Amino acid sequence: MCVPPSEVSSTTVSPPSLSVIVPVRNGEQYLEHSLAALSDSELPRAQWELIVVDDSSQDRSVELATPYADRLVRIANGPLGPGVARNRGAAIARGAILTFVDADVCVHRDALRLILETFDHDPSVSAVFGAYDSRPSAPSLVSQYRNLLHRYVHERDAGEAVTFWAGCGGVRAAVFSGCGGFDETEHSKSSIEDIQLGYRMSSSGYRIRLQPEIQGTHLKRWTLGNMIRTDLFGRGLPWVRLLLRGNIRPAATLNLRPAEQMCTVLVALGLFALIIWVVSGDMTALGVAIATVLAMLAANAPLLAWFGRQRGWWFVVQVIPLRVLYYALNAIAVIGGLAAFAREQQRRPSPDDKSSAPTRGAPSNRAAGAG
Repeated sequence: MCVPPSEVSSTTVSPPSLSVIVPVRNGEQYLEHSLAALSDSELPRAQWELIVVDDSSQDRSVELATPYADRLVRIANGPLGPGVARNRGAAIARGAILTFVDADVCVHRDALRLILETFDHDPSVSAVFGAYDSRPSAPSLVSQYRNLLHRYVHERDAGEAVTFWAGCGGVRAAVFSGCGGFDETEHSKSSIEDIQLGYRMSSSGYRIRLQPEIQGTHLKRWTLGNMIRTDLFGRGLPWVRLLLRGNIRPAATLNLRPAEQMCTVLVALGLFALIIWVVSGDMTALGVAIATVLAMLAANAPLLAWFGRQRGWWFVVQVIPLRVLYYALNAIAVIGGLAAFAREQQRRPSPDDKSSAPTRGAPSNRAAGAG
């Protein structure tokens, strides 16, 4: 749990200043673009510092970061993951506001100013995050789909939030420290460490704002393979385990909206019916499979209409299989997460089993904010 809001000193937020923390691992293909975008910020340079944390890169990332960074932190025994890298940057940050920007995001010129103004205008806000813009640099279908989906979801659910996004977001340094920073034990690779931090903050009474006008252009080139790996192993399975452990009870927003859960069930039923049809030739099963996909598409009508306005209806037709795949991966993640959680419960020692008690000095499950 976090330190209660009443115990966080308000003196840490005045005068307002930002520490911008950029973690990078082998990012030479986009890092210079990202840092140049930060340098072009509307916010006067004297009001923010730039900390780049290199997670044992084996390319030219350090060389490219050196002209831009006020401080460059190098992790020699990595890679340890972006959560660890961000914690190392936060540990040496001097600003009252920690602003995290992914190395493959080019923030808009007004992004840092908008982040700072949010905290200035509303002292009750503890964290704020933005969204990708609708102009991702990679032209491939999967890249356009993933980034536009992110944009749509963050626009739709703008306002009060229960989670956090470290692609372009700010946190009061005192709150970040009081909540233990990003978890370093659960998420050694890029995963849901920012989501987990957001849940810890919101469940402890801190206010988080989602403001999609704080924007950045995403430079990542998605492929079908890394989309599947990310959705299943980087997000789906860890997210299900996090929810099942019962430490947080998030609101049904963003990707956990009831409509999203319903679509996952529909696609799972449709796939099951499709398997029955393939095995038995039962036309009723085929009809059920088709009906579930049509119901899923009906539930996705607002998203598909938005896609149509952004990229045209041929784009909509092309992304329909990707939507089906997305919900199928969600269903697999739920099943896999339930199985993994059941195994965890079976391995948990009995309260009477003193031999399984943790030894003194065992590593904490909580992330340290220091590096």
